Amino acid sequence: MASYQRALIVGAGSGLSAAIARQLSLEGLEVALAARDADKLADLCDATGATAFSCDAAEPDQVDALFAAVEKKVGAPDVVVYNPSRRIAGGIADLDPAEVAQALAVTAYGGFLVARQAARRMAKLGRGAILFTGASASVKGYPRSAAFAMGKFALRGLAQSLARELQPQNIHVAHIVIDGAIRSGTRSAPPDRPDSLLDPDAIAQAYLNLLRQDRSAWTFELELRPWLETF
Repeated sequence: MASYQRALIVGAGSGLSAAIARQLSLEGLEVALAARDADKLADLCDATGATAFSCDAAEPDQVDALFAAVEKKVGAPDVVVYNPSRRIAGGIADLDPAEVAQALAVTAYGGFLVARQAARRMAKLGRGAILFTGASASVKGYPRSAAFAMGKFALRGLAQSLARELQPQNIHVAHIVIDGAIRSGTRSAPPDRPDSLLDPDAIAQAYLNLLRQDRSAWTFELELRPWLETF
């Protein structure tokens, strides 16, 4: 962890992103958070010392401006986590093409935009880590979930390509499959199925473990699921 100094979490909110921000802050990293509504991150910033920025990850100009602002205020990030996704459900005959296009833009195209800016800066630093948050839909296309599956499959493909391109430049690229529902303030495990939901703090610890790996044995893909989740 000593080689990492500054992290940018894109698509920040009160769940997994908040848990990752707390873990990285405890490790001594300066943390920047990006969300379309940066005001909602005020409490998390107070708790972690993080700095919040407004950004729509699917808009190239906003992503460019985000990295310029983070670099100016915090410094060039050497850890970037991409969390945004948009899920729309429905049968293939009923899906609205414009909504599907937007879902793909948020889930996958935004990952490309963010990774593009991150890679430019990390190449100059000579080190870095780019972590992409996947889902069950990254490897399994469920019925009535075509848009989400397309977006997450595309994000996984992006991660694979970047790992082969960037890891020889000392930039660790990893894709984390979150295969199950995440526990939150509004979602808890039933009494008869304890720990049947993923604990966001436990997921964040797994992200931290990736950053601690020696480059002689980097993980590219990590699947996380509760002990009761079916494969």
